[in-house]
Amino acid sequence: MTLLATGCKKNMDNPFIKAAESGWGTPYEIPDFAQIKTEHYMPAFEEGMKQQMEEIDAIVNNSEAPTFENTIEAYEYSGELLNMVSGVFFNLSECENNDEMEAIAEEVTPLLSKHGDNIALNAKLFERIKAVYDQRESLGLNAEQARLLDETYKGFVRSGANVPEAQQPRFRELNEQIASLTLRFAQNVLKASNDYKLVLDKAPEGLTPDQIAAAQETGNADPATKGKLVFGLDMPSWEPFMQNCADRDLRKQMWDAYSTRCNGGEFDNTKIIDTLTNLRLERANILGFKSHADYVLDDCLAKTPQAVYDCLMQIWTPALAKAKEECAAYQKMIVADDPAAKLEPWDWRYYSEKLRKEKYDLQDSVVRPYFSLDNVREGAFATATKLYGITFRENPDLPTYDKEAHAFEVMDGDKVIGILYMDFFPRASKRSGAWMTEFRGQKETQQGENVIPIIQVVCNFTKPTGDKPSLLNFDESETLFHEFGHALHGLLSKCHYPSLAGTNVPRDFVELPSQIMENWCRNSEVMKTYAKHYKTGEAIPDELIAKIAAAQTYGQGFINTELLAASLLDMDYHSITAKQPIDANVFEKEHLDRIGLIPEIISRYKSPYFQHIFTTGYDAGYYSYTWTAILDHDAFAAFTESGDLYNPELAKKFRHLLESGNTVEPMELYVAFRGQQPSVTPLLKDRGLI
Repeated sequence: MTLLATGCKKNMDNPFIKAAESGWGTPYEIPDFAQIKTEHYMPAFEEGMKQQMEEIDAIVNNSEAPTFENTIEAYEYSGELLNMVSGVFFNLSECENNDEMEAIAEEVTPLLSKHGDNIALNAKLFERIKAVYDQRESLGLNAEQARLLDETYKGFVRSGANVPEAQQPRFRELNEQIASLTLRFAQNVLKASNDYKLVLDKAPEGLTPDQIAAAQETGNADPATKGKLVFGLDMPSWEPFMQNCADRDLRKQMWDAYSTRCNGGEFDNTKIIDTLTNLRLERANILGFKSHADYVLDDCLAKTPQAVYDCLMQIWTPALAKAKEECAAYQKMIVADDPAAKLEPWDWRYYSEKLRKEKYDLQDSVVRPYFSLDNVREGAFATATKLYGITFRENPDLPTYDKEAHAFEVMDGDKVIGILYMDFFPRASKRSGAWMTEFRGQKETQQGENVIPIIQVVCNFTKPTGDKPSLLNFDESETLFHEFGHALHGLLSKCHYPSLAGTNVPRDFVELPSQIMENWCRNSEVMKTYAKHYKTGEAIPDELIAKIAAAQTYGQGFINTELLAASLLDMDYHSITAKQPIDANVFEKEHLDRIGLIPEIISRYKSPYFQHIFTTGYDAGYYSYTWTAILDHDAFAAFTESGDLYNPELAKKFRHLLESGNTVEPMELYVAFRGQQPSVTPLLKDRGLI
């Protein structure tokens, strides 16, 4: 009796459990981050899984015949507490990580996998879902209801509902092992990235004053390196170093540290790749697919691995030819510095930057002052305002999880339609890269009340130093617009059902809303409105805009080749049809040699730290950046062809695409916007490949 009472009291004190019953009591029902402690997560996860299983049992044991309402909708709205705690925990584990969070993740991941299987493999539940699905034509459902029914049925089949009972124990085991391995892979990359620091007493030749100041600030942040210059493997530190450091030996040190992460040693991921790739294949076989890629793509626009290879190779051939031209130019430059030298991967960025400066007289130190973080962010906001009529109002009184995360109310007229968190600077607790996610997606309750989304954009830009704000290079500016495009997809969602809302679309369509925003970022007309000198407020000069525009096709051989190499490597890993031992280094080399990748360039991500495909859900899906680039260039061409970058009619149609989530077949939405099937020509032209 005492134990029960203690358990009840613990639950009553748990902010997640209390919020699921009576709300957070905060503006817009934002999670009350200040009240959430690490000890609250596991009890909330456990209670959330328990509650959802009770809801599933109620569906299964309903004495009434299966209907859309008592089965499909009832399942759709189950698991509210579990979704709530998952939305907070897994987002914060990527940007506020620590040993306790990692321990919780390791404990809860297999439990969540088992919980998911207990639902997906519940024969009685699927029997009811199938009963509704089989009579779908006579139910009089509206379009969104019909889509939900179809997606729910398909989701259960893809999750193993038709797996024979004799194979279900192994299927469950596979899911649990795959979930645990993907978690370990990500933790290893984070630890390996944080583990390395290049510590110098003085700055090597070539670094800019801003880069030196940032390295000094990093060094002074740790008593062990106070007074030293410290460079790390996070992109704001590593890439500028590789572009500007004249000391070839130091470039090689940084390159080796970056490119060999998790390739052996304490944080080795090579054995995980071997196991994970074969487990994914085995699971796909149990589900009736000959490869993991066949399984993944069956639920995407591409549909088949061959369609992906065909798409990628039509760009690979001109990109590789362009890369070879670039390589020859850089080889001439390095020989001028050292007659015996041969261009290596750690030289590419240095000589590429050197030639870019010579060819276009485009100095990074001249560009950055016009692209302060605040100005670029306001430029992204203004673009959305002109296109969709929405505005953004920062509210420092809203709950936040970190002092560096700023909260904005997103307004449509005088109505708040969403909350946007923007978190821009590196921390040891934050994984590298940039991403958009959500603490809560948009949905309507069963009573028809709209629940606004709470969206998060996370980046890793150079921090302000002294009295100087964070100044971005142009690629980073495009990154901000890109992730903001994802955010708009979540913020503008107008769907009834949560599983169909916002970014819950096929992987090879989800990048369209993000990548199209990059086109406005780089447009000269738009640039004049937001690129202003952080000291003087002077708008970016036409001469500098022209140089940036001229440089847009510069280096596209390298940019496209390393991206496509990674995409093809992903497909090769996941297109295997027979179980086999995989040595990641041998596999990678053989497959990249097969497509003719030159040794001076590596895949954008080497296998042991290729988180997209071994952690974050882009397995057999990394191609989607290129697949969707065809869509985004074709879509933006509609605006430029109209003569109005903010064409109201086109903007209204594209907003409808964003609002619709997955309630309509994605290509139907695209063709309804564009009026035709997409063409690859705008992409090839814009990248200077034809």
